[in-house]
Amino acid sequence: MSAIFVVGYAEGEDSERALNFALERARKGDAEIRLVFVLEWSPYSFLTPDELETRHKRRNEELARATAVVEPVAKKATEAGVKTETIVRYGHAAEVLCEVARETGAVQVFVGRGGSSSNLATRLFGSVSGALVQASPVPVTVVP
Repeated sequence: MSAIFVVGYAEGEDSERALNFALERARKGDAEIRLVFVLEWSPYSFLTPDELETRHKRRNEELARATAVVEPVAKKATEAGVKTETIVRYGHAAEVLCEVARETGAVQVFVGRGGSSSNLATRLFGSVSGALVQASPVPVTVVP
């Protein structure tokens, strides 16, 4: 059985770099990739019935958009010779990536650094990569 790498993916150059880095390692080590796109969502919202209906419609649109983003990327990875599957989920990115790593038996998680480390909000509240490094059940590679 091949090793499994989880790659956190969002639109942007940092995600592309993380994916390319993971693809290089996957080809060398005969590993598979689970390309994970997380739609940030909090279940802790109190909404009216009308707001719930609107939110449900918006969630379906977000899922369709996310699938449209990751499917071509996964196809490119597969064409590069690495078996790749996509996973699109709602939640907090670091938590979802940890869940997927556990569920799939992944041996490593790859993410792009994203953002600027000088950003005050990131330094105060933490970043996805920072939270992931602390919580992940497997080694994490943060690609600059």
